[in-house]
Amino acid sequence: MTTSKSRSIAFLGTGLMGAPMARRLLHAGFAVTVWNRNHAKAQELAGDGAVVADTPAAAVEGASVVFTMLTDGTAVEDVLFKQGAAEALDTGAVVIDSSSIAPDTAREHSSKLAERGIAHLDAPVSGGVVGAAAGTLAIMAGGDAKLIEELADVFAPLGRVTHVGPSGCGQLAKLGNQQIVAITIGAVAEAMLLVEAGGGSREAFRRAIRGGFAESRILDVHGQRMVDRDFGTAGPSKLQLKDLNNIIATADGLALALPLTQAVRAEFAEFVEHGGGETDHSGLLLQLEQKNLRSSKR
Repeated sequence: MTTSKSRSIAFLGTGLMGAPMARRLLHAGFAVTVWNRNHAKAQELAGDGAVVADTPAAAVEGASVVFTMLTDGTAVEDVLFKQGAAEALDTGAVVIDSSSIAPDTAREHSSKLAERGIAHLDAPVSGGVVGAAAGTLAIMAGGDAKLIEELADVFAPLGRVTHVGPSGCGQLAKLGNQQIVAITIGAVAEAMLLVEAGGGSREAFRRAIRGGFAESRILDVHGQRMVDRDFGTAGPSKLQLKDLNNIIATADGLALALPLTQAVRAEFAEFVEHGGGETDHSGLLLQLEQKNLRSSKR
């Protein structure tokens, strides 16, 4: 493989996370070609020096490294194998899938690409839009450890990469991350409901426990959103639900019982069903408030 900034990178999927990640690579000096289903979103990166392609296949032509940051496993399957990206890749290229998908699907993609002489890493990320823009993402990589080391210059502008095991283990680590995120969001929301129902201030409560054992990034960022009741759409609840569904399916395949994950999954499912799909996952507070309101009227 080539080294340093001479690598040619294709980035497929320039939405909330993909755009700032591609921008980080561009500002690090890499040549980057971008593609997105919504062409306008890809076009926004032209001002940063990106070449904008009309199709996934056109985007990956001549690329030595291809990132995918897409909604789910079905979208990754479609872009790589139905829209011609895999066929357009040169032998020896590397696909780095940073989407959050099921581990079994990641392994299947890795096997199909290997038949074409193309390497694959499943490397989902955590850190949100803020981390993507700042280059401080936690990157969980499954696949060949040596290949990950060889791609250190590519990962460096994006954040901290950790090899967590063979193919599929990056996705397993991301599912574990999403378990912790979802359950902690639920715990913070329920604690705020409890304090406020008893006459306390949720804002003062959050300040009081900062620095104690309950301190977390969730309490910091999502807790503040709950205090302000300003949830936004940075981490859509429908995507949190997708991850929780993948967690439960994976756990079922491993004969594991995950009662806490099951409980918070049920709340997110109800929240999404009632129109909260686009709301940031910190908005689970709204679902719990409504549940208590309904209970009080019975």
